[in-house]
Amino acid sequence: MEERNYNRRYPKEYGFWQSLYYVLFLYLVVIPVGKLLYKVKVEGRENIDKNKKYLFAGNHVSYLDPPFISIAVMRRIAYMAKQELFTDKNWLLRFLVISLGGFAVNRETPEIATFKTVFDLLKTDWSLGIFPQGKISKDNTITTVHKGFVTIAKKAKFDIVPIGICGFSGYAKKPFEKDMTIKVGNPISYELDEAEIIKQWATQICDMTGAKNELEM
Repeated sequence: MEERNYNRRYPKEYGFWQSLYYVLFLYLVVIPVGKLLYKVKVEGRENIDKNKKYLFAGNHVSYLDPPFISIAVMRRIAYMAKQELFTDKNWLLRFLVISLGGFAVNRETPEIATFKTVFDLLKTDWSLGIFPQGKISKDNTITTVHKGFVTIAKKAKFDIVPIGICGFSGYAKKPFEKDMTIKVGNPISYELDEAEIIKQWATQICDMTGAKNELEM
């Protein structure tokens, strides 16, 4: 059987049943586990308008970043993820990425199918989630930001909300072992020019997390 190309997903895949599954998984699994293992705290949720859709753009420190962001903003979010995750040997990771609405991107040569998925998502009531760094960074510095998230935000006419994942120190193995704070930044207008959006995103992330900004603008 030919493997499914998850670069391309359709509006019907984000309908009522998918939304219900996502919400139930968020409330029954993600939030309880997050509070039990990481004592997750959220700051800045009041910065987002309940009536608007956004592109949520977080720093990338672990495979748990998508659930952390979902806890922080309490929205249904379709995350753009590297295509390797959709064929990963870890069946649980693969299952969660696919079943919770993730869609794939080829980081070397993004396919038109990925952008078609993004624009189809605009027809739904889901928001978008992207990690502009493109890969997990473990040294608490921002050295690279891929500009695609700006292009998507402008096409979608979504303001960008930086999400700072603060204090991650490894995967918890027992209850209340770790402390985590997720900070919701101030929305950045998609109408600003590309360089200014990237600058504001990196600045807010560094201010929230204490990361070092090593971007060359």
